[in-house]
Amino acid sequence: MSRIVLGCGNFGGIGSAPAFFGQGESRDEAFALMDAAWERGIRSFDTADAYGGGRSETWIGEWMARTGNLPRLTTKVFHSVEGDPTDEGLAPARIRRQMEGSLARLRVERVDTYMVHEQDPGTPVADTMGAFAELVEAGTIGEIGASNVDVAWLEAALAVAPVGVVQNSYSLLDRESEPVVELCAERGIRFEVFGPLAGGWLTGKYRRDEPAPEGSRMTMRPEPYREFESDAVYDGLERFEREARDRGVDMPTLAFAWLLADPRVSSVVVGPRRPEHLEPSLAAGSVPLAEAERDQLASLFP
Repeated sequence: MSRIVLGCGNFGGIGSAPAFFGQGESRDEAFALMDAAWERGIRSFDTADAYGGGRSETWIGEWMARTGNLPRLTTKVFHSVEGDPTDEGLAPARIRRQMEGSLARLRVERVDTYMVHEQDPGTPVADTMGAFAELVEAGTIGEIGASNVDVAWLEAALAVAPVGVVQNSYSLLDRESEPVVELCAERGIRFEVFGPLAGGWLTGKYRRDEPAPEGSRMTMRPEPYREFESDAVYDGLERFEREARDRGVDMPTLAFAWLLADPRVSSVVVGPRRPEHLEPSLAAGSVPLAEAERDQLASLFP
């Protein structure tokens, strides 16, 4: 099974941000991406109820009905599907309601993984996990997952019910989840990466003293990546580009290879804008890196 997961967060929007509902990839573009992923052997699709205001789940369901293909499905719950800030969170009744909506949009009776999309400080972790455990017991979901969580949340969750997979942002430029990665390794929990290219920063598209390319994340939703606008990061990126060139690969391929060479990483979610954007992640499997080489690349971004 491919360790690459098709991220569908740009289908009909840009993630869960209501300001971008209806933007992102169109239905036809989403279908082309799913076709390309399936043709390349990718059998796991990742979405969330709020991606594109429900469009992502809906289009995945339509694509599966049209093609007869049945990928392994992960979806998530926390954010508002309608963009109503008062309708979000992980209260048990809301989890059950949102699950029904996801199943209807995906046109399935069961999803393989149902994830907490964000931590909810307004709902006890025990209540949230209890509701998820009921869905597992009912056969509606195969396993419980969690995204964007820290060690304290995960330990509290594990005291109530098993967690099969954790999905956090992690890359050469974003290693804040290192304690979570370690805990997952200790507890036998799969760790799945999102944000492997740090919002495009590890592709080389952002250059010192040059404007960001039109349509890039730094022109649409730059706030999560402002911390990378420093001489230290630009210095690291220039060194990283030379390392990639010396190895005969491009920067994205080497960034994916760094992740896939980590035995603690079970899989990587890739959110391509076009079918050809899948290629670096798939090529990375042919770029083996020893532990010392991984450490050396990590040292470029202290």
